[in-house]
Parts: sequence; C-alpha cells; structure tokens
Amino acid sequence: MCPSLPATHLHQHDDSERFLNRDLSLLEFNQRVLAQAQDPAVPLLERLFFLTITSTNLDEFFEVRAASHRERSIYAPQAQTIDGRTSEEVLEAISRRAHELVEDQYAVFNDEILPALLLEGIRLVRRDAWNKAQSAWIEEYFTQQVLPVLTPIGLDQAHPFPRILNKSLNFIVSLEGEDALGRNVDLAVVQVPRTLPRVISLPQTEEEWDSDWVLLSSIIHANIHKLFDSVEVKGCYQFRVTRDGELWVDEEEVEDLLKALQGELPERRYARPVRLEVAEDCPKSIAKFLLNEFSLEERDLYRVNGPVNLHRIGALVSSVDRADLRYRHWVPQPSRRIPTASNIFDALRETDIVLHHPYESFQPVLDLLQQGARDPDVLAIKQTLYRTGTESAVSQALIEAAQNGKQVTAVIELRARFDEANNIDLATRLQEAGASVTYGIVGYKTHAKALMVVRREKGKLRRYCHLGTGNYHPGTAKAYTDIGFLTSDKRIGNDVHRFFTQLTGVGEAPKLDLLVQSPFSLLSTMLEHIETEAKEAAKGNPARIIAKINALTEPRVIRALYSASQAGVPVDLIVRGACCLRPGLPGVSETIRVRSILGRFLEHSRLYYFHAKGKQRLYASSADWMSRNLVRRVELCFPIRDERIRDRILNEDLLNYLDERVIAWDSDAEGSYTRQPSHPEEGINAQDQLIQQFLRNAQIDTPGL
Repeated sequence: MCPSLPATHLHQHDDSERFLNRDLSLLEFNQRVLAQAQDPAVPLLERLFFLTITSTNLDEFFEVRAASHRERSIYAPQAQTIDGRTSEEVLEAISRRAHELVEDQYAVFNDEILPALLLEGIRLVRRDAWNKAQSAWIEEYFTQQVLPVLTPIGLDQAHPFPRILNKSLNFIVSLEGEDALGRNVDLAVVQVPRTLPRVISLPQTEEEWDSDWVLLSSIIHANIHKLFDSVEVKGCYQFRVTRDGELWVDEEEVEDLLKALQGELPERRYARPVRLEVAEDCPKSIAKFLLNEFSLEERDLYRVNGPVNLHRIGALVSSVDRADLRYRHWVPQPSRRIPTASNIFDALRETDIVLHHPYESFQPVLDLLQQGARDPDVLAIKQTLYRTGTESAVSQALIEAAQNGKQVTAVIELRARFDEANNIDLATRLQEAGASVTYGIVGYKTHAKALMVVRREKGKLRRYCHLGTGNYHPGTAKAYTDIGFLTSDKRIGNDVHRFFTQLTGVGEAPKLDLLVQSPFSLLSTMLEHIETEAKEAAKGNPARIIAKINALTEPRVIRALYSASQAGVPVDLIVRGACCLRPGLPGVSETIRVRSILGRFLEHSRLYYFHAKGKQRLYASSADWMSRNLVRRVELCFPIRDERIRDRILNEDLLNYLDERVIAWDSDAEGSYTRQPSHPEEGINAQDQLIQQFLRNAQIDTPGL
C-alpha cells in the first residue's frame, strides 16, 4: 500500500494531501507484477518470467528513480515532491517498501516457483543436493569453463578495492592464513564476467527428473577454494551493486551529442552506487565493509535469500522446452482491411487503417517501409526512431531506401534511456548508407512515433503516414498492446510534413491542423477537453472521460480531473503503472475510478476519450499524462475521426477493460490496489477475449480455416 501523507507534512494552503507519491506508486505496480508470478492460473514458466520482470523493474527503479532522489537530497534537500515530501523522506519510504517487495520476491521464488518447477520435473539443484556424478561434472565444468576467466583480487595496500561493474555478479571472500609470499589477506573480491551463462544445464541422469539445472553462482561458491590454494576460505558471499543510470550531458554545451554520449556510456557502468545486494548469510561486518566502500547507508542494503539477480534465472524460460508451461503461442493476425499480398499504397488510398497490436500484425508498417524503399515512385521517407534495434526490419528498410537513392531522414532519439548504445550504432549505420540523421531538439526528448513516405503519383506528390502509440520495434509489437494508424489523408500528411520540418530545421511551432503536439499544445488541449466535460456535467448534460495511459503524474491534469469529478463527470482511468491521483476522495474524486490491467501482453497504448457534447472525441498518442511527456518531450497526439475506427478502438481498448467482470486491479484513495473480481476464477481475461475475437475474425475472413 502507498502510505498516505502524514498530517505533519502538510503545508497550509497547499493540496499535497490530494496526491500519491509517484515512486511509491511505481513500487505498487511492481507488486502487481509480482502477483502475476504468484497466480496459479498463469502458466508456470510465465510465472517465472513475471518474477524476472519484477527484478529488472526494480533495477531500473533504483538506477533512475532512487538515484534521482539521492541527487536531489544532496543538491536540493528542501525541494518537495507532489505529495509534499522531501527526497530524503522519499528515500526512507522507498527503502521500507522496497525491502518488503524484495522479501516477497524471494518468498515467491523459494516457496512457490521452485517447488512448482520440481513437480514438473525441472530442478534447480542446490549445492547440498548434488549427487556424486553431478559434483564431479560441476568440478570439471568449473575447471574448464569458469576458472580461466576468474581473477581473484586480495584486498591489501597493493590491491585496493576494484571497480565493480553496475549490476554485475561478484563474490567477497573471507580468508585466513598466509600465502606463499607471506601475505596475510583477510578479504578478496572475485568478479564474474557477464560472458559466463548464469544457469547451466546438467547432464541427464537416470533419476526421474526431466531436466536438472545449476546456477553459476553455486558452481563458483562450491569451488571458490581453488582460487586460494594456500589459504583457508572461511566464507564466500555474493554481492551486487546498482548504480545511477542517468547520463549527464550538457546538450547546450557539447558540439556533437552522439560523440558526447559515446564518451559518457562507459562511465555509467561505474556511476554513483544506489543499492547493495548481498547474500542473506553475509556477516554484518562484511556487509558494513561493502557499504563503506560504496558510500551507502544501512537502508541501501538488501539481503537476499537466493541469487542476487533473479533476472538471470529467466534463462530457464527460454531453455526449458515445455510448451505446456507457457502461454499458448500467439501469431498476430493480418489486418482485415489489407488484402493479402496487396500493394500498401493502393490499400491506403482506399481507406485509413488502424492496427491493434499485438492482436494484429506489425507487417503493414514494415510493408510501408519496405515497399517504399523499393518503389521507384517513392522519393522520400522520414521517420522518428526511439527504440527499434540496429538489426531490425525497420532499420534494414531505411538503410535499403537510402542505398536506393531515396531521401531518407531519420530523427533518432539518442537519449532513449538504456538504449543509447543501440541508437548510436543505428545512427552511424544510417549515415554510412547515405541517410540524413538528426537527433531531435536540444533539451527535449523526441518520443513521438511518426513515419511519412512521399510518393509521386500522376505527376503529384502524395504523403502516406503512420502514427503510433508504441515504438517502431517489431519485437515489442508482438508483446505490447499499441495502436498504429495508417493513412494517406492530406490533412494528416500536411501536419506530419510540418512536424518533421520543425524537428530537422528551426522556426516557430508548426501550425498543425489535426495533430496535437507537445510541448506546445497537448497539455492545454487535454485541459480544455477536461474542462468542457466539467462544464457540461455542471449543466446536467451527459459527460464522460476515459483515459488509458501508462502513468498519471502531471499535477495540472490531476487537478483538472478532480474539478471534473466535483462537477459530476464519470472518469475512468486505466493506468498501468504509477498514478498520483487519489480516486474516491470524498468531495474531491468520488466519480473517478482508477484500474490497472496486467496480463501476458504489456498494456502500452495511450488513448484519451471525451464525450465532447455527443461528438465523442477519441485521441491516440505517444504521450502519458506525465510532466515529462506533456512539457519536456516532443510527442504527437492524433484524433481518430472515422466513426467506424473510433468505435472499434473504444470497444476493444477502453470499454473492454472497464467491464466489471474483467480481471483487473482497482485502486483506492490510499493507492492500495485490490484485485477484482474478488474470485478471479470467475472473472474474464480481457486480453484472452481479444485473442479469441481476432481468431474468430480470421476464420470469418478465411472460410474453412
């Protein structure tokens, strides 16, 4: 539960008591992900996968959110968050809640996942359970595959504490005795290279188990004495340190952002520490020694009952060949609006096309790029790229287009967090192919998802556009729910053209006809729509607001929603992650409902619906209702004007999730989430319902399928 703000923290004439803390809300989201790992209705290997997600989520949380509060606690100690806390107070609250979450993680791992795997004949064999044959094989494996790449470092005056790589596996070893040179070293550190696999398959035995696996950490622990022949090993303990993940580059001072980021990337691996994880049995004295080395406090120490990085256990999910323990394989379906093997340009001249990923295939977007790259009538391709991968079909199509003489313009956001290296590589490859590459706008991340193909038809130029709520990444298009919109509409094309002109050139904010853009007009447009609903409700007229977003943290939007609620507007918010709004507060937000949907697919689309005096305005966007999206990023929001398409998206991606029978998590005013319905086995899985719907559609379109 996100603790509400104590009365002693409130300031006269402020409204901080009306807000939840963003970071504590984000930890509550991770608790909901962990609940997926606990759910026996979820296939077993998928439960393990959800457990690994909680580990990576928590890593990023400390690298970004906790790290930012550490900085502010030093350089702006009096600054307050939206709920009235200082960063020091937030760090204390984070520590309490994160320790509870970590304890829950390892309880799920040890008490639920491992026993369930055992029942399925899949053993993660602990050191005390190895038989003779396994022990012999493991010793040989260590000698041949592990020992040659390990370098023990004894800690003394000549060997200072080594630089520890961010999130790497390490051991601190307690020693006793003198070595051959007469040195008496009490402690040593062993760093484990990332090139070594963390989960190793053991040879098949005659026992009843289908497959036996062992952790690399167990192999090293059992054989650590081989690294210290002449001294006695008294103890061996895993540890891992998490570091600040931000890259600090003054964009206004550097001459070349790409080169500046290239120089900063290696340093991120050794940035300021923010968290220390150690084995549960690590002695207090050694844990304190490590805390001192990393300049961390006791609250930053996390003792774990198992491997220090649960994410690496995820190797089992892909390595164990048990389809019966996975979700049934899903193949995204072809769009019903595009005839098989058709020319994408012909299809888009006939009608606008909406794609609901991952239920529908990403292929039409690739067709637009790939056919555009090869079509002699295509003159130019322009695209924003945030995360796509250097070897993806999207990247290859752009490179091919440039090599074929098309004017290719790529606006690559180099600062996409943790994807900087990939984006630098992609920018370099595109430039080498002859594409024009820019890095967006100084001071603003370009997060918008836009693609434009310019084609000459009968002596005139026509623009074909794709706008989306998610990244141009074929992989995530199979796992994230997103909306993609394909059109040859002239008004949209003109807007997208003006948008790209602004990104690559200089000048005033573009005057857009249909599209809405941040940081210029998106926030004000949303506030105007919310205010309109409030005015209509106050008159006794029908009004309604529905929004599906990843996060809701922008104070002005929250205050506007509170005003709308007080006017009587029914407000439904489908918020996957952090939410600072407190629903159900008497006299403040009684008509607001907040729910979170989790499932096999990551809910990622951003949609905003307003009754709008019966006109029913529906927008799709790349932007969440967060300050960073509405104020500090370049985002696009596009209206869905076709009533047929609007009603389809409204039903599939909004109303579908608001059904009382749908399995969801509903928030109360304190930010505590309760799973609904109370008996989940009686509920409806909204994502499964959509899968079945799209399968039925495919059978209708293909008789006899």
